[in-house]
Amino acid sequence: MADFFTQLNQKHKAFILKQKIFFTATAPEEGKINLSPKGMDTFQVIDDTTVAYLDLTGSGNETAAHLLQNGRMTIMMCSFDKQPLIFRLYGTGSVINQYHANWNDWINKFTPLSGTRQIIVMNIESIQTSCGYAVPIAENMSERDTLIKWADNKGEQGIKDYWAEKNQTSLDGLDTKLLEK
Repeated sequence: MADFFTQLNQKHKAFILKQKIFFTATAPEEGKINLSPKGMDTFQVIDDTTVAYLDLTGSGNETAAHLLQNGRMTIMMCSFDKQPLIFRLYGTGSVINQYHANWNDWINKFTPLSGTRQIIVMNIESIQTSCGYAVPIAENMSERDTLIKWADNKGEQGIKDYWAEKNQTSLDGLDTKLLEK
């Protein structure tokens, strides 16, 4: 029931554009596996083998730490409407922070959002689609504005202070290099 592809086609791109949620998975060589839900309009198809998303401020920064260590990443989306589908992207990821030489080129590909921490770029090595017959139908999904309000209330300096306090290392003590120039 699963099909594999080496690059995105038009059908895949159309599916991606309709999704309101995606999940990222990374893992260090040893330690805790990270699986994070992501939402809002933060995901972009860059080309047939590259995707990227705005990584907004969160309680941890596991993805960045894991990608800096080994680059391994999976992104999953699944259909919650009447047409079932599970869609996985396998590849290597990299982190573009605000001090990266190409930050301005990358950030201009997105709609700015309060609390943007970094950009995660994935080079796709393989794509898998499968049935998703057991995934529930969940119509009427809508965006939360809680994170944006939180970031707006903190302000730019408050966000940077939060990063310094909460986003410098992973749960396993790996460096995220978030504030490294």
